[in-house]
Amino acid sequence: MDAEEQLRKTDFYSELPKVELHAHLNGSISSNTMKKLVAQKPDLHIHDQMTVINKGKKRTLEECFQMFQTIHQLTSSPEDILMVTKDVIKEFADDGVKYLELRSTPRRENATGMTKKIYVESILEGIKQSKQENLDIDVRYLIAIDRRGGPLVAKETVKLAEEFFLSTEGTVLGLDLSGDPTVGQAKDFLEPLLEAKKAGLKLALHLSEIPNQNKETQILLDLLPDRIGHGTYLNSGEGGSLDLVDFVRQHRIPLELCLTSNVKSQTVPSYDQHHFGFWYSIAHPSVICVRLMIRVFLQHIFLKSTIWQLKHLI
Repeated sequence: MDAEEQLRKTDFYSELPKVELHAHLNGSISSNTMKKLVAQKPDLHIHDQMTVINKGKKRTLEECFQMFQTIHQLTSSPEDILMVTKDVIKEFADDGVKYLELRSTPRRENATGMTKKIYVESILEGIKQSKQENLDIDVRYLIAIDRRGGPLVAKETVKLAEEFFLSTEGTVLGLDLSGDPTVGQAKDFLEPLLEAKKAGLKLALHLSEIPNQNKETQILLDLLPDRIGHGTYLNSGEGGSLDLVDFVRQHRIPLELCLTSNVKSQTVPSYDQHHFGFWYSIAHPSVICVRLMIRVFLQHIFLKSTIWQLKHLI
């Protein structure tokens, strides 16, 4: 393929209308935005290469979570959160994304006076300002529960989500359960997640990200979440099961499949071996997620005339 044809195809994939349903705010920060954050906080002695997974590079899942801790040091004020939110939204819009669901865990930063409520308000302000700037993108927000916070913090997060769910006219529409899958147990989060469902919040739950978690996975599936995040090992011989697959199929629970995230974090060895192929082969509702993979993988998908089903939470 010559350079001109490659450029034409790149333009096509950028302009193609897309839906992005699994965008962690702090995981969607571009290298350009990261450089701005680093320049604003030279005293932290953080280099932008510490917070970006460059082309061709990989990190273990544990290293990825460590990287997020470094990013949190750079996004410690309401002004940081506002800037990051607006930059991320604009870049998604530039990539042809027409519907975007951001997700992020509210954080308190005593040094800057940022409360969890102010954190959420800063994201919502970024969404509002982006809309006022007439960007061609519809943005919603899932408030995230980080497993590392434990059940008490999860209950606080649900209360916060309920408050904004009622006051934002649909911008805050649900809860995400995510974070290090080796931390905590699913049963510890049942009470707050059930409370969220009762309040009308939609649930997008990360599950089966690591092998041999059948019991943990079934507990979360019994909540009948609106979507599954990753589901990497649901159908795997390394700890998955036909019972789990049958449950997901029976209840038609859509999956958010994050190809680049899985390959970069080494939970899946390659794109060709990604579990997207399995779920697509049985025509199960699925969506391909994460902006990083748009130009890496969409070409492969569309050259094969692949069509997949999309389902968002509205």
